[in-house]
Amino acid sequence: MDMFIEVFGYIGSTLVVVSMLMSSVIKLRIINTIGSTISGIYALIIGSFPLALMNFCLIVINVYNLFKLLKSKQQYDFIDSKEDNVFLDYFLERYKDDIKIYFPGFKIDKTDKTEINQSYIVCCNGSPAGVLLGKQETAGVIDIVIDYSTPQYRDCSVGNYLYSKLQENGIYTLTFSQDESEAHISYLKKMGFVKSDNIYVKNLK
Repeated sequence: MDMFIEVFGYIGSTLVVVSMLMSSVIKLRIINTIGSTISGIYALIIGSFPLALMNFCLIVINVYNLFKLLKSKQQYDFIDSKEDNVFLDYFLERYKDDIKIYFPGFKIDKTDKTEINQSYIVCCNGSPAGVLLGKQETAGVIDIVIDYSTPQYRDCSVGNYLYSKLQENGIYTLTFSQDESEAHISYLKKMGFVKSDNIYVKNLK
């Protein structure tokens, strides 16, 4: 029983530490709340009341801030950047190291931009949140080169907003033929892409 209690306490502490590694504030709050709950129960079991009080205070703080985050409305803006690429160039340069993690084959400095004829940026409350670069060789179809969201906005909300705006702009099918990053493939599956003949396809209609 003592060993079980110790393991229970380690699980709580581990979750609290792991939560600090989350780039998403919502995920951080949720995991921290779970970890603090376990740690608080563990502290009560071993009779450490100051530690229990601290953890339950963290729970209250997390729940309060989660409520504020979920209640607040995010205002997204859709920018077709084909005409002016200055902001796009800044965006790609600013996040180039993180972009390489998800799109290792994309070389910002060496990319032949004549091949990329579709580029869109999504901002959230005025801050850059995501970018999509692609090639449109067939009307209504974009072959994605990169579909990237900044670390703060990886809850699929940017993608959902972007895809809805693309449909309004006459884009009805997205394809992705690169299979370089498991992290991005996982995102594609969450967003409803289906693999067919080594190509991921999403119909926006």
